[in-house]
Amino acid sequence: MLAMRHMAGNFVCPAARFAYNSGSRAPACATQAARPLGEFMILDNVGIQKILPHRYPFLFVDAVLEIERLKRIVSIKNVSINEPFFQGHFPGKPVMPGVIIIESMAQTGGILLMSEIEERDKKLFFLAAVDESRFRRPVVPGDQLRIEVTVLKWKIKFCKLQAVATVNGDVAAEAVLRCMLVDRETPASSDAPATDAVGVRDE
Repeated sequence: MLAMRHMAGNFVCPAARFAYNSGSRAPACATQAARPLGEFMILDNVGIQKILPHRYPFLFVDAVLEIERLKRIVSIKNVSINEPFFQGHFPGKPVMPGVIIIESMAQTGGILLMSEIEERDKKLFFLAAVDESRFRRPVVPGDQLRIEVTVLKWKIKFCKLQAVATVNGDVAAEAVLRCMLVDRETPASSDAPATDAVGVRDE
C-alpha cells in the first residue's frame, strides 16, 4: 500500500501526488503500488483494468500518474507501432486517429469517475457528446501521450470534463467531453430526462 501522511484532513502520497479526503471512501487506485516511469505511477495497466471495463485492443490508457478525487486525473498512453489501427491509418505514414485520442481522453476520465462508483461492475459511463475538439499536432509511433482531464461539472448521472493531451509539453489535442452513467443491463435511452443534463448546454 502507498505510504501516506495525514495533512489537514487529507491523505497525501508524497511520491505519487495522490490526495483524497479522509472523510470519504478512498477510490480503488489508493491501494495500488507506486512505480517509477519517468514520473511516479499510481495505477498500472492491471490496476486500470480493475476500474475500467475496457480490454485490449480497445484499452488506450497505460498508466495513471496523478489523481485528485472529483477534480482531475493525469494518465499516459504509450503509442506503439504495434497498435492495430496503424495497419490502415496510414500505410507508410502512421498517425494516431483523432477518435482514438478522444477515446483515450474519455477512458482517462472514466477512471476518475468509475473510482467513485461502488458497484461499478453494474455501471458504465457512456460518452454523450464531444465539444470544442481541436487537434494541434499529429501523434505518431514512439510518442508518449500525456492526458490531463479536469472535472467541469459533476451531477449524479452526468459529468462534463475538460481534456488536454500533450506530447513532450506540446498540445496535441483538446476537447470538452460529456459523459453519462448508465446501468449495464439497460441500454441508454434516446429520450433521457432533462435532469440527467445529457445534451443540455450549461455554459
